[in-house]
Amino acid sequence: MPRTNTPQTATIDDAAFISRALARAFDDDPMMRWFFPEDSSREEGLDRYFTTIFTRQYVRHALCERTEAAAAFWVPAESQAQAVPDGETIRELQGILGDRAVLFRDTVETAAEHAPREPHWYLAVIGADPAAKGRGHGAALLRSGLAKADAAGLPVYLESSAPANVPFYEHFGFTVRDELRLPGGGPRLCAMWREPRRPPHTSPAN
Repeated sequence: MPRTNTPQTATIDDAAFISRALARAFDDDPMMRWFFPEDSSREEGLDRYFTTIFTRQYVRHALCERTEAAAAFWVPAESQAQAVPDGETIRELQGILGDRAVLFRDTVETAAEHAPREPHWYLAVIGADPAAKGRGHGAALLRSGLAKADAAGLPVYLESSAPANVPFYEHFGFTVRDELRLPGGGPRLCAMWREPRRPPHTSPAN
């Protein structure tokens, strides 16, 4: 039997699973709680949010991977100009976010202003259903994407609003590059960076 935390490429057919898993994963995320402050409607709002960005944005222009309980969206350097929401996607997100749409827009703009200018891979989203906590799903997805970035010889950038996640990323070689205070009284966003790692040198066979 294959291990259930083995990453595989996600497709549009995985949208319902991915949106549910990420909605549960981000229920306690400070930034998502800021965007979706109502406990009673947060999971539904997050489900719709992740469905929209996955189906309209990342599955088309990024590397999306999943396990049996988690998902990650990676944007390679060459795809970053395309992996941005179009007008219809923005309108859809505005409808989902309601009166928090302006805060969301300002947050996206603030993050974009501080994004690295040098070529890099961007880890846009990674999360695991809390029901599978401790089973290595997030770590497996992180290793998979980092290996691809390393093979391309490029660094990786991510942002996190959850301080508890910083040591997890540091374990995989990330360092804190900057701390952003989001507009409108939002939480701090921790920008993290990881230089590429070269595979160990092996001597040629005799």
